[in-house]
Amino acid sequence: MDIFDTRRSVRITPAGVGRIRKGHLWIYAGDVLQEPEAADPVFVHVLDPAGNGMGYAFYSRPSQIRLRLFSREGEPPTEELLRARVAASVARRGVHGRCDGEGGCASARRVVFGEGDLLPGVVADRYGPVIVLQTLSRGADALKPLLADILRDVVKPAGILERNDVRTRALEGLEGSSGVLWGEVPAEVEVEEDGIRFVVDPFGGQKTGLFLDQRENRVAAGEVASGKTLDCFTNSGGFALHFARRCARGGSQVLAVDISPDAVRQAERNRRLNGFDNLRFQEANVFDLLRGLDRARESFDTICLDPPAFAKNRRAVAGARSGYKEINLRALRLLKPEGMLVTSSCSYHMPEAELLQLIREAAQDCRRHIQVVQRRGQADDHPALGGMPETSYLKCFFIRAL
Repeated sequence: MDIFDTRRSVRITPAGVGRIRKGHLWIYAGDVLQEPEAADPVFVHVLDPAGNGMGYAFYSRPSQIRLRLFSREGEPPTEELLRARVAASVARRGVHGRCDGEGGCASARRVVFGEGDLLPGVVADRYGPVIVLQTLSRGADALKPLLADILRDVVKPAGILERNDVRTRALEGLEGSSGVLWGEVPAEVEVEEDGIRFVVDPFGGQKTGLFLDQRENRVAAGEVASGKTLDCFTNSGGFALHFARRCARGGSQVLAVDISPDAVRQAERNRRLNGFDNLRFQEANVFDLLRGLDRARESFDTICLDPPAFAKNRRAVAGARSGYKEINLRALRLLKPEGMLVTSSCSYHMPEAELLQLIREAAQDCRRHIQVVQRRGQADDHPALGGMPETSYLKCFFIRAL
């Protein structure tokens, strides 16, 4: 089968046409007027109600996101176009050349960010000499062998690992799969983030190994941290390690907490790797811990909240609001005057304005005035596509309690 065959077409509604013209890449099942009659092609020609061409898209019959626009009319999908898209995405991050430990190759960065790089459903992260690839749509998955070849040619890694063990693939009718696609991939890779060292498990770590979208926020938070510090939902210790380096200069202690014993073990390993004696990790439920610290009348100069997504879909938003307000209220009660709260949400369904309003309400409930010192988002290697709000999902505030 020719993967790039576009002889089959899909006709969409005027509303779907409007989404494309506004720069969105997704067309939902409800905006499809006519689907291919026979086989499920990788690509289809997208037509408006009158039969005029709009562009070319990945097609996925099992998914509610029926079409993911790959290119506009006049630019049919080809291997050359795919190669150019990947090469451009890699070049934007400045990661050309061999990943042999020279020229900053010990760092970790996202090199392809799906729709944000006009490569729907394709995610590729680099950890030192290793590329970890995810293909999260049916179209992207059909291109997986070709994507691996292109990444091998463009980035020149030592190995490429597939990490398609995510639940979102089930929405596309795809099974989970993991394994080495090419080359050699070690069980562990050591990377560096602004001088902080991490051991990454590319085969089993969160997401593809690290939460790369918070990379710049971790560095920035480390620069403003001071005094006695609490890091909640620490995972592998990303924020905590930056805090420990900063607070060590003043002789202050950092407590970092996560409910996962595996995360705590990994975080402790990263602590030993960096040699920080002023950092302690604890396995605990953050909600229970914050209430207990409040009852004990503890106080902190810096607190970080980086929870998992409380609202993974619209149905979960009501409960997410309660959760976000609860943890921020507890944190504000624990902050000393002039203390700094670093608080985040990775839930797309929790808009920035709404999250900030919840923080304001939490401050009102505990009778504290707050200053919004910084508004931040995802790292620059996770660029948001202008016409797709879904690609802008991470919110991070630096809040000073007066």
